Amino acid sequence: MYGRDQQTLSKKKVVLKRVLIIDALNIYLRAYISNPSIALNGEPIGGAFGFLKSLQKYCREMKPDHIVVCWDGPDGSRKRKTMHKGYKEGRKPIRLNRNVRVMSEEEELNNKVWQQQRLITYLNCLPVSQIMIEQIEADDIISYVAQMQHFKDAQKVIISSDKDFYQLCNDKTVVYRPVQIEFINVKRLVETFGIHPNNFALARAICGDKSDNLDGVGGAGLKTVAKRFPFLSEANPHEIQTLFEACESVEKPLKVHHNILSGEKKIQRNYKMMQLYTPLISVQASQKIKYAIQEMTPELNKTQCIGLMIEDGIGAYDWSEMFATMKRFCLTTSEK
Repeated sequence: MYGRDQQTLSKKKVVLKRVLIIDALNIYLRAYISNPSIALNGEPIGGAFGFLKSLQKYCREMKPDHIVVCWDGPDGSRKRKTMHKGYKEGRKPIRLNRNVRVMSEEEELNNKVWQQQRLITYLNCLPVSQIMIEQIEADDIISYVAQMQHFKDAQKVIISSDKDFYQLCNDKTVVYRPVQIEFINVKRLVETFGIHPNNFALARAICGDKSDNLDGVGGAGLKTVAKRFPFLSEANPHEIQTLFEACESVEKPLKVHHNILSGEKKIQRNYKMMQLYTPLISVQASQKIKYAIQEMTPELNKTQCIGLMIEDGIGAYDWSEMFATMKRFCLTTSEK
């Protein structure tokens, strides 16, 4: 799936001021774990319900002109798994956060998949660009979308709790962390971490990412990296070789300097896998993304959407703000 439909579409120019780029699985799983809502069929529906509630909140507070929902494709990132066979292995399955479990692990897994498919169906009723490409991670799709020429004059808001997206911050792109309820921009990133977005992937490559099974250099957290390599706070992007040269030039090297030099291959591998400046997508995948965004006619199927909501027992919730925003997307395009 890489778009709502494939009909002949309008080429009319629409001026976009703010675009929301949503890390869909990140937001969905957070809602799935925490929202206890039950559908009329007796199945948990909190993941889909919570996602839609968050979507309405973003519409109300951020007033976007376009929304791009990005999903991890089936089988994850083929390219990253080729680089490192253990990539993302060993993760425990995400389960419902309930004091009393009434479903088996297999039943929860089936429900989680059903809810995700249900949510995709909901989003297909709305005038948003929804993108999922086999063997491509949402991270790469989000990176590509944020750097598209199509959105060059718009403010991009990446919605995710994943710190990997900090590297994409610039004068037109910020990251919104929904759990912390905070926006991260270039200034705040440098003030908080002492690392500029242009060098954030390099710093993260040193530290590694346990959640993705990417081990880092021993004794090197982000604070240590920022303290020992202050040049990473500069806007000028630095190469990995600059890091090694800095370690070699220290008069009294510390353990962290030795660890970095001995972990050269590991850092290089991590950087290739963690950097999003150049997304790991094929030409064919980039064409699908462009099609899903540039060649989509915004359409709102409110009747079908409300029908699904009633069927799932969430129709009584006030969705007026979300539908008003979606209607505006359609009207704005038709008026251009």
